[in-house]
Amino acid sequence: MNAQIKIDDKIATGSSASMIAPDTSGMNFYRADPALADLLRIHLPEDLFNHIAPHLDRLGALVGGPLDEAGRMADRHVPVLHQRDRFGRDAQRIEYHPAYRELERAAFGEFGIHAMSHRAGILGWPSTYPVAAKHAFTFLFNQAEFGMGCPINVTDGAAKLLSRFGDDALQEKYLDGLTQTDISRLTQGGQFMTEKEGGSDVGTLTTTAVPEGDHWRLTGEKWFCSNADAEIVMLLARPEGAEGGTRGVGLFLMPRRLDDGSMNHYRIIRLKDKLGTRSMASGEIRLEGAIAYAVGRLDRGFVQMAEMVNSSRLSNGVKSTSLMRRAYHDAMAVARGRVVFGQRIIDMPLARRQLLKIMLPTEQALSMSFLTADALDRAEAGSQDAAALLRILTPTLKFRATRDARKVCGDAMEMRGGIGYIEEFATARLLRDAHLGSIWEGTGNIVALDALKRAIGRHGAEAALSADLHARLDDSASVPQAWRDRLHGLVDRAIGFAREVAAHADNEADARRATSSLYHVASAVTLAWEAHRIHARRGDARRLLLSRLVIEHRLMTPDPFAVIENVTQRTIAEYLLSERDVSMAEAGRLVLAQS
Repeated sequence: MNAQIKIDDKIATGSSASMIAPDTSGMNFYRADPALADLLRIHLPEDLFNHIAPHLDRLGALVGGPLDEAGRMADRHVPVLHQRDRFGRDAQRIEYHPAYRELERAAFGEFGIHAMSHRAGILGWPSTYPVAAKHAFTFLFNQAEFGMGCPINVTDGAAKLLSRFGDDALQEKYLDGLTQTDISRLTQGGQFMTEKEGGSDVGTLTTTAVPEGDHWRLTGEKWFCSNADAEIVMLLARPEGAEGGTRGVGLFLMPRRLDDGSMNHYRIIRLKDKLGTRSMASGEIRLEGAIAYAVGRLDRGFVQMAEMVNSSRLSNGVKSTSLMRRAYHDAMAVARGRVVFGQRIIDMPLARRQLLKIMLPTEQALSMSFLTADALDRAEAGSQDAAALLRILTPTLKFRATRDARKVCGDAMEMRGGIGYIEEFATARLLRDAHLGSIWEGTGNIVALDALKRAIGRHGAEAALSADLHARLDDSASVPQAWRDRLHGLVDRAIGFAREVAAHADNEADARRATSSLYHVASAVTLAWEAHRIHARRGDARRLLLSRLVIEHRLMTPDPFAVIENVTQRTIAEYLLSERDVSMAEAGRLVLAQS
């Protein structure tokens, strides 16, 4: 056996194998991502950062090793729905590959990501975690497997809804199970909302609820139900006699099993054959008089569920950022590890430009994810300004980051060439999974309209965003005044454009462009603010260079007939791709240099 291993190793390290570019196997994804630690130091108290850093380091190592392999296997061996047991009894169950169970044990058991916002003591921290800390774990874990992110998120969301709106009896009965890290006692959550009739138009749903003693009976069909065999499900239904539209919709908790241990009265009709997130079971559900319990006021069901959706949208943005970061790591492994035509790929000008196109939206999304998470933390602490800021940041992040992930993952696949298209490498799975982000919890059109017509048109949330961005610029004294002045002006223009689009129905077709403009300007400001903070701590202002690239390459329209590569661009690329620290003086010179 040992001899065979030696033979195999010799083959693997032979000349033919060395022709293939390396991948990220064995990489510690936390150590490979200094930007993550930098942003956590900005957004978290020092004692909390110091506490979670070793845990993030351990997760980063697992993600580059056993969890990555588990993700690959779980994606290949998809869940299987069994309608009967071997004796012919009607006993539905979903069979999962052992690799999926390994992912569950890590996410729900060892790290308790789903419970970090609800249960004190996770990973030895005496209280619950702020959202920014929780999503550091989300960001790392999903670089191994995106599909598991949904069960984590909806279990977290179900606990949030129950703790916020459920009565004492419901909480006592179900909340502990949703926040357990003991796998044998855990009851995972689900969110069954989509119907054939409605889709994003939730007000047209047809599932009905009829009262019966202390519970309700639900009848209808749910069309796209992720984590299909979840033990505790949150869903919307229309109580008998309620008005039409979203105001007549109630929120209900539906257990998978009844008090006597028997299955509740609903069936999984089939599992979806999905493009991505194949490891996780999504199904079609038929409610046949299922027993459920009202959560909160029945005339506020849609509003209450919207809180879970908003949390899911933030999580969605973080997970799309995670896919981009994994794609970036893979692209850099190829670029640094393969020699063609006598040069490393990373030293070739066109490849360097492509790498920057992968890096830039990834760093934008990372900054915007933590900016949004911080707003959620402050909003939940009672800040009305932060609540307004969150109202605009959440759909803006969800809209742009999820769309960027599709292109970034595709470009990373192209960096690897034809072999990147093969499922043995991570890039094919990353690209398949990336397409879910811009559909899940609202398509691009729906979310852009939410940002413009609702957050701005109805709630005036752009005022909070404007105030926040101007304040961050004023707080960035080490950034050159000329660059801050330019960003101040772009903030005003982006806000003005968004207001104009929101104010007139005829401008609806510009909603996507206006949302993207808000995202790009907000990320450019945030990157400059981060550069000021990071430079003050450890002398590196490289994120200021990213701020320039956002404005130059993602906001402004270049002259299609002008040569744009010059000494400034080459110097910026050299600094960013070599990951060398840059002084504020040098970064300031480069951001103000003529293109």
